Amino acid sequence: MSKISKFFKGGGSAASQGRGGPSPQEALARLRETEEMLSKKQEYLETRIERELAAARQHGTKNKRAALQALKRKKRYEKQLSQIDGTLSTIEFQREALENSHTNTEVLKNMGYAAQAMKKVHENMDLNKIDDLMQDITEQQDVAQEISDAISSRAGFGDEFDEDELMAELEELEQEELNKGMRDVRLPSVPSTSLPSRPGKLLAILLIVNLSFSAASTRKRAEDEDEMKKLAAWAS
Repeated sequence: MSKISKFFKGGGSAASQGRGGPSPQEALARLRETEEMLSKKQEYLETRIERELAAARQHGTKNKRAALQALKRKKRYEKQLSQIDGTLSTIEFQREALENSHTNTEVLKNMGYAAQAMKKVHENMDLNKIDDLMQDITEQQDVAQEISDAISSRAGFGDEFDEDELMAELEELEQEELNKGMRDVRLPSVPSTSLPSRPGKLLAILLIVNLSFSAASTRKRAEDEDEMKKLAAWAS
């Protein structure tokens, strides 16, 4: 059995078993500490690689043995650096997965609290009573609408009279007034003298007659007579 397996199955889990396992916050804190430690180790290895490379260049062909030793150390450091890169990637993936799991756990917990609150709110609600209440509300709304329609409808006073008969009677009255006005119009007498030789006076007389008929329906009797007198005086 490897040391890693012993660590997870044996002493490494003894402390966590006594506490029932670490909390997500504790595990995230440990992972961040590990990432910080490995990042510092990376910086150290990168510095050593640069030094060994500089030493190999310095010795060059003058001291091939020392130059080769420097290059070997550089290779070892590069291998360790590559391993740390892989470890950091694994830890980063594990940390992100743990953060997501913790977030999902908190979300589910809060959703559970909300579900319990809704259940508590609905405990005192009876669906049958709600249906009865909604039915009562609907009925009262219908009653209110009927009352509103009754109030806003036009009163039936005078509806027993036929509107067509009233219009016919009104037209008869207007016709009687028109006939009366025509009877009251006095036409001018035909002159005994011969017609004037000047066409202007003849046109004036015809104009007088025309105005007499047209004034019967549009003007008052007093205005008609006054206008006719003026035209007669001008024509003579």
